[in-house]
Amino acid sequence: MKVGIVVFPGSNCDRDMFHVLADVFGLDVRYVWHKEPVLPDVDSVMLPGGFSYGDRLRAGAISAHSPIVGDLRRLAAQGMPILGVCNGFQILVESGMLPGALLINSSLGFMCRWTRLVVGNTSTPFTRRLSPQQEIPIPIANGEGRYYADEETLQRLRSENRIVFRYAEPDLNGSADNIAGICNEGGNVVGMMPHPERAAEDETNHVDCGPASLIFESLVATGGAIKT
Repeated sequence: MKVGIVVFPGSNCDRDMFHVLADVFGLDVRYVWHKEPVLPDVDSVMLPGGFSYGDRLRAGAISAHSPIVGDLRRLAAQGMPILGVCNGFQILVESGMLPGALLINSSLGFMCRWTRLVVGNTSTPFTRRLSPQQEIPIPIANGEGRYYADEETLQRLRSENRIVFRYAEPDLNGSADNIAGICNEGGNVVGMMPHPERAAEDETNHVDCGPASLIFESLVATGGAIKT
């Protein structure tokens, strides 16, 4: 299975993602600069965390206009599994590939700590090895992680089972409906604020690497096949 990791100016979790996918799960991984087209033989794409373009304007706002975004839209329409983590989630939202917005945390500060997620959708390429309502210990590290959407959008996400993850802690950062991750209508594009790549090994997970690693194990089991 071949995975492309998109690198933007200011990405800083790309190497963490590369290590987990290549060294832990043994996948064929390559970096893709944001001005390159995605290779046609890539089976899945990751948008890693970081501070692309220094979070100028809004987190992910400038990167959302990078040349590669057009290719990502095309691949998403073909069913390509795409995962955006933290800044990657922000880019997916700013580009319109996922609905809503990510605002400054209600604390008005940067949050860097461990929390727990509750799994809401187990039908995506990244959650098929997880169980409904399963709790996942996982770290967060963001300043603009508060998910917001109008009530009509939130109702659509609920009714279409597109809320992939919620925070187990109530009102952790002010996110609407405690949302930590959502997916597109096809379920193949997932954005999440917490960092599964930081919790997929015993060496970096002080609780239990099993649940977080299942996010990547789900992708491996899916095989990244494009559904046409």
